[in-house]
Amino acid sequence: MTLLLFIPACFALNMSPGPNNLMAMNNATRYGFHSALFAGAGRLIAFAGMIFLAAAGLAVVLHTSEVIFTVIKVVGAGYLFWLAFKLWTADTSRGETAQTQENKKQLELMQQEFFLAAGNPKAILIFTAFLPQFVTTEAPAGLQFFTLGVTFLLLEWLAVAIYALFGLYLRQWFAEPLKRQLFNRSCGTLLASAGIGLLFTHRN
Repeated sequence: MTLLLFIPACFALNMSPGPNNLMAMNNATRYGFHSALFAGAGRLIAFAGMIFLAAAGLAVVLHTSEVIFTVIKVVGAGYLFWLAFKLWTADTSRGETAQTQENKKQLELMQQEFFLAAGNPKAILIFTAFLPQFVTTEAPAGLQFFTLGVTFLLLEWLAVAIYALFGLYLRQWFAEPLKRQLFNRSCGTLLASAGIGLLFTHRN
């Protein structure tokens, strides 16, 4: 019963617009669906680590330490600004095939997704506040955290696929260099805005 309540609430959280989902859509538009889906594994690795920290209670350290929270927040915002700059200045005058980019860029794209997720200290606090709400006394807490964590990651990858499919659909609309530039700069502006928002976030 708890899992049935968790899945819709969790999927709504997975599908909420954010830097990682925006990145999945942009990656699919630029490099293809499979590259975007592969890159999404980067965020899953970051989120898996955060879920482990939340389950182990180590997230309390982040929650109580203003210094650690601020350092992660500033580094994460800086990374968002750097990605925004790369998108804003990307050369769109010549298109590259998805296969070429898949061979050259997949690991780099996965690293981007990882650092984008890991650079948001609010994410681990969400796990700390969200997952325990669905842990009951009817079963071992560790097993429940594992089940909820795996379910979250599966739904997160489904969200990656949905945003990537949307980006793939948009691809035909941005075949021209000027339209690709407009799309990249729009995404870059949104990422920069997310970076500014991250700088002004607080632990509570």
